[in-house]
This record gives sequence, structure tokens and C-alpha cells, in this order.
Amino acid sequence: MTRQLRHPQPVGVFGLPAGFLLVPDTGSPAVAAAHDDLVAGRLPRQWPDDLRFHELVHAGNLDAAREVLFEGEPLTAYHSWVLDPDPGAADAVRGSLPESVRALVDIVLAATGQGPAPQVGDDASAEIRALARAAQATEALGRGDLDAGLAGLHAAAQTAAATVPALAAVLTATAAMIRHDAGDGAGAAAGLAGALADLTETDLPEVRADVALRLGSISQEAAAGARNEHEMRERLQEAMGHYYAGLHAVDEESAPFLWASLNLNLATAHLSAPMTQAGDQLRLGVAMQSLRACRRVFTPQEAPAQWASATLNLANALVYSPSTHQGDNLAEAIGLYDEILASGVRSGDDLARARLLTNRGNALAHAGAFDDAHADLAEARYLFETHLDHDGALTVRAILDEVRKAQVEEPDDELADLAQQAEQMGRMPQPTSFNSGMGVRVGGGLPGGIDSTPPPKATVTILDAATRPTPVGDSAEAGGLLGEVEGDEA
Repeated sequence: MTRQLRHPQPVGVFGLPAGFLLVPDTGSPAVAAAHDDLVAGRLPRQWPDDLRFHELVHAGNLDAAREVLFEGEPLTAYHSWVLDPDPGAADAVRGSLPESVRALVDIVLAATGQGPAPQVGDDASAEIRALARAAQATEALGRGDLDAGLAGLHAAAQTAAATVPALAAVLTATAAMIRHDAGDGAGAAAGLAGALADLTETDLPEVRADVALRLGSISQEAAAGARNEHEMRERLQEAMGHYYAGLHAVDEESAPFLWASLNLNLATAHLSAPMTQAGDQLRLGVAMQSLRACRRVFTPQEAPAQWASATLNLANALVYSPSTHQGDNLAEAIGLYDEILASGVRSGDDLARARLLTNRGNALAHAGAFDDAHADLAEARYLFETHLDHDGALTVRAILDEVRKAQVEEPDDELADLAQQAEQMGRMPQPTSFNSGMGVRVGGGLPGGIDSTPPPKATVTILDAATRPTPVGDSAEAGGLLGEVEGDEA
């Protein structure tokens, strides 16, 4: 016996396998209410007994779900199969389904990379047509046809919009994320914002958090190109708001990688904001908390780029954060730089290694370990000069100059030559504030600032602007990277 199905079915709204379960029309008001909730992207407050299988699958308890399947039920073969799709059993499963939903078998196979996207006729229900078009769009994207892929996803969203708005919102968000990955942040923003509004009342926290992560990244990217400090602050505040919203939706247990990515981007937003007021220093503490948190998730083995970014940001923040325990902060920062170097994350990028050595050498100099600092800075200068990075080489030479002057009372001929070079550098226009290696803008009179008259003081650090933190531009699989970690490693 084939049980009747009421359309639209709640398919495609949630992820596999839960998002591809069919809800039979049993005539029960409780089942009908649960059906409507699922179509809207909401989990039923009270699951009816008839949908115990669905409840367990949505809870992720697949073994228990298998135990409550009843042999002989019209949808049992399909529901058992969708928990572990096997192409070899597809024909039999397809034949057990009502005609209106048989294409779901091919859609599931396509979604799991085990078959081509199906073609469906206009007589299929809207949600089935939308999913088939989304599968075809995915194939186009796999071939590298971005335009066809985006057009297909937008067509799929429009197909679902009238009957399954939650599915339409998910598809719109997916298209916008792909557009963002392709470098069109401005074009992606409207789609993401619209999708987020449509997902507000859903039980799709990971989707909402992922959209929030993207919106925050777009605002952070806009801040990097701001025309003035006021505009930069506004864009960074927008970004932080999105990241906080994402962190309200997920936690370390429910979506660890996404949660850690939100924390990493939140930290870089705090560290990138202009630091011109005394109260701004409080943001350093917030940033360091977030960086320590995401390091619990990111590891050099599983997420080397994100781990290196978090570790480097934390080290730089420790160096520049005003503290009565500066010695302890410097020791921890040096240890963090050591971790990155020992991990081998930078082994294939000479300039990234040079910037890291510059940071560690600077920290060692602040800690009074001048010989070790000189060794790091000498190697960094060699790498910069080898790769014709003149700004990097000048930065290192200026720090070396200060290290050498701190070691002697009377300059010898070599020091005099270095001092002359520093003086020549000082003739360049000097800003009244600058961005430190962690992206914090520091005024000339604040700790870590740069004096208006050359040469700089021995305790001053002049770091390359490339050390400024940058936001994430990828999916939930990637977090933000410091400039010197280099996005190539992601």
C-alpha cells in the first residue's frame, strides 16, 4: 500500500539525512502540524509518536532510528536507504516511492556524489523541482561554470519561494556564499541579508551562523577599504554585530569549526579597529579571549591556516597589550611564535616566515634577548632582500638598529651607519598613529607608538603593514588570516 503524501514535503530544508525524510499524510492533526513545522524549517515542539523515526534522525541518533522502523510501512525502504544511500539499491527504493517523489532518490545520490543530477518535469511538485535544479547547479559549479551555477541556484530558490520559503532562503544563502567566494562581496551581501531575514524564525542555527559569518566578513572587507576612520569604525562595528549574532546561534559543541571561525573573525575585527581612545584597549582583552577560545578547536594538523592565524594574532596581541605583567606576556608570545615555526605551517613561504621571524625577533628584543633577536632579524632581512621585499627589509633594518643601540653605550662605526639609515627613513612622512602588527592603530604618545622625530626609541616596534589582520573570505571551513600567514595556505 502506498500512503498518500501531502505537498510540499519538508525536503531540502535541513541537511542530509534528516532533511530528506518524507512525512506521510496519516490524517493525524499532530502529524499534520509537525509536517507544517518541518516545511517551515522548524522542529516540532512535541513530536507525534508516528514520527518517532524522524525525531531520532533529527537528533542525530541514527542507530536508535533504525530500530523503530517498521517493516511493511510504505516509506520504510526509502527511509532506511536514505540513512546510508547505496546506488546499488536505488532502483528498488525508487520503485517503492510514489511517482511524485521518485526523483528524490536521484537527488540524494547527486548530493552524496554518487550519481548525476536528475531531470524532472514541470508536473513535479515545487520542492522536488527546486532540489533537482539545485543539483544541476552544483554540477555546473563542479565544471567551473560559475554563471550557470549561480543562475541555477537562483532559479531553484524562485521555484521554492512560494511553497517552501525556508528552502528558498537556504538556496539563496548558498548562492550568495558562492558569489562571495568568487570575490563579489557587494553582490553577495543583499542575498545573504535577505536569506538571514527569512531564516530568523527557523531552527537552522548553523545556517544562520554561517550567513552571519559571511556578512561579518563582507563588512570587515569593506572596513579595509574605508575612506576614513569613522567609516572604518562603522564597518567594523557591523562586522562584530554579525559575529556576535552567529555566536548566539551556535556553540563549541554544536558547531565547533563554525564557532571557532566566528571567534577568530571577531578577534581580528577588534584588533583591526582604530585604537585612539583609552577605552579601546579593553577590546584587546576581548580579542585575546576569542583567540584563546578558537585555539581549542583549530589545530596545526586539521586546520593549519586558521590555527596559525589565531596563534599569530594572539602572540601579537600579547606583545602590544598594555599590562603590568608584560614580561609574562612577552614570554607567552615568544612561545606562540615558536609553536608556529615548529609546526612547519610556513615552511613553503619564505616571506611569511620572514614576517614571523620579524615578529619574534621584535618580541625577543623587547624581552632583552638581544642575541636571539639579532639572529631572527638577520634571517628575516635576508629573506626579504632575497625576494626583493624592500619595505620588509627596511623594517627589519630599523629594528636591528634599535637592538644594536640598546646593546652599547657608544655607537661604533657600524652603528653610526645604521643610525644614518634610520635617519634617512625618518625623513619620510611620519603618521601621528600607525597600525601595529596586530592591526591596532596606536597614537604616537601611547605605549608602542612611534615618535614623530627619528630615530625611533629603543622600545618602539615598526612592523610591516602586512601584519594587519584580515577577515575570512571562505565558507565555514576557513577562518580569517593575518596578512603574514598568507591566504594561500588556507
